[in-house]
Amino acid sequence: MPEAATLQKEAMDMLKQTSRTFYIPITFLEPKLKKAVASAYLVMRAIDEIEDHEALGSQEKQALLRATSKMLATEFNTKEYEQLVEPFQDILPEVSLRLGDWLSICPVDLVDKVKESSSEMAEGMAKWVEKNWQVKTKEDLDEYTYYVAGLVGVMLSDLWKWNAGIDTDRELAIAYGRGLQAVNILRNKDEDKERGVQFFPEGWTREDMFHYAEGNLAKADEYMKSINRRSIKLFCKLPLALAHKTLKALKSGKEKMTRAEVEATVEEVQAES
Repeated sequence: MPEAATLQKEAMDMLKQTSRTFYIPITFLEPKLKKAVASAYLVMRAIDEIEDHEALGSQEKQALLRATSKMLATEFNTKEYEQLVEPFQDILPEVSLRLGDWLSICPVDLVDKVKESSSEMAEGMAKWVEKNWQVKTKEDLDEYTYYVAGLVGVMLSDLWKWNAGIDTDRELAIAYGRGLQAVNILRNKDEDKERGVQFFPEGWTREDMFHYAEGNLAKADEYMKSINRRSIKLFCKLPLALAHKTLKALKSGKEKMTRAEVEATVEEVQAES
């Protein structure tokens, strides 16, 4: 395994490659939280790539996700994980193959929280792979968005509590994640339809999903009021500002925000905080 400093740099490079939306706010955090959140994001991204992979069959995805969930629920063994993914090393992306590396950069007193949340996410994703992502009711939608995004909000809130003594409301933290995910669902509706995936509950219109997204983002705005540390506020504020603006763009008929609009939003958020 590469030495810690090299690994940290590789993790940040991987973060930049996989999501600029989260790379930028993570750079706002103080060193210890930056490592923990970067580690958590990459571990969860590793799991997400397995769930979404086009070349893997449903049974393979379920087996990989459930085995990964079990490993994360105990003393994680990188060698054991590498053996698990070895048959798929030609098709899985690097972020998934190196899950053990990403876990190793997490500060020791925060790693159990990251493992616990990632384990729950992997198990929840396996469940939805089995259901072929067929959301039928609002309860289904709430469950799916909890596993893939609300859970991230809860984990982050626990990290804020342990590292900065910040108390937040669990339900508002879940709503923060749900709101971001609902915006993604609206953005990717046509693409999801082509894949045979259904995230809109039966009978729901686009308006209903806008209403669901707006309700959760309003709770996310409420969540922000309990955060009083600038670096953490900046971290939380940027994805939320982008979600609000993306929703506005979608409502006006655009497919997404332009790169220039994204950059302007980053500058606005930094200037406001």
